[in-house]
Amino acid sequence: MKIDLHSHTLCSDGVLSPEGLIARAIEKGVDVLAITDHDTVAGLAPAQQAINAQQLPLQLINGVEISTGWQQLEIHIVGLNINPQCPQFLQRLASQQQARLVRAEEMARRLEKNQIPDVLPAVLALANGAALTRTHFARHLVSIGKASSMDGVFKKYLGRGKIGYVPNNWVEMADAIEWIHDAGGVAVLAHPLKYKLTTKWVKRLAEQFAAAGGDAIEVISPQQTPVQKRELWALCQLHGLTASVGSDFHQATTWNDIGKNLYLTDDVIPVWANWPLQGNAVTPA
Repeated sequence: MKIDLHSHTLCSDGVLSPEGLIARAIEKGVDVLAITDHDTVAGLAPAQQAINAQQLPLQLINGVEISTGWQQLEIHIVGLNINPQCPQFLQRLASQQQARLVRAEEMARRLEKNQIPDVLPAVLALANGAALTRTHFARHLVSIGKASSMDGVFKKYLGRGKIGYVPNNWVEMADAIEWIHDAGGVAVLAHPLKYKLTTKWVKRLAEQFAAAGGDAIEVISPQQTPVQKRELWALCQLHGLTASVGSDFHQATTWNDIGKNLYLTDDVIPVWANWPLQGNAVTPA
């Protein structure tokens, strides 16, 4: 069974519609997929509708990825099996969306101060109602020739310490874990090796994530080495956590695709160990 528990649609900073993401997952032989857009659950209903309408052999896991603050760093927490209709949860996500807008306004102001005008209207149009992220800013700046690549934009304008960088104003990590639990879900520390932390700080992050009530660590992501996977699983064992897998899919690239290279060895306890996975069956509406 091929399982991918971390993916994005154009409801946040992915490039595919929810329906397009479902089609891609089917094409790549994925059996179980979690859609985990940034601070929004808007893509879940249309994705499930596409599965039901076409009777596709794919089980959808309701998910979200919440941007959080920890030690003045931005840390992402994935929520899996959340209730996307929970009123309290939706209100909390709305507060994150407002924080995203406030941050975007300040980013645009700083860029305009540095002779890059009219950024916010362009970014809002590009996002088209999606959760605003720095990726939208990067795509716009590439489109107007300020850099030749997304990486170039972050290195010159949007990375920490650059002219367009604005510190995050997200919910604290422990609070996000509580939000997820209150919505009936499990909390997963997303891609812990992407934060460019030293080994000491990754260990500290895992320890404090577990102490705050976290449930699992994303131990399998594309491009990780077998040694890195084993080290992350060792952290799970140390803190009584289970293991998750996720491509963090935004768009197909030469090094990443939905469901690519996601596998766990038999000695690893997966986050889905007690879930009612259905294999090649359509999830009930």
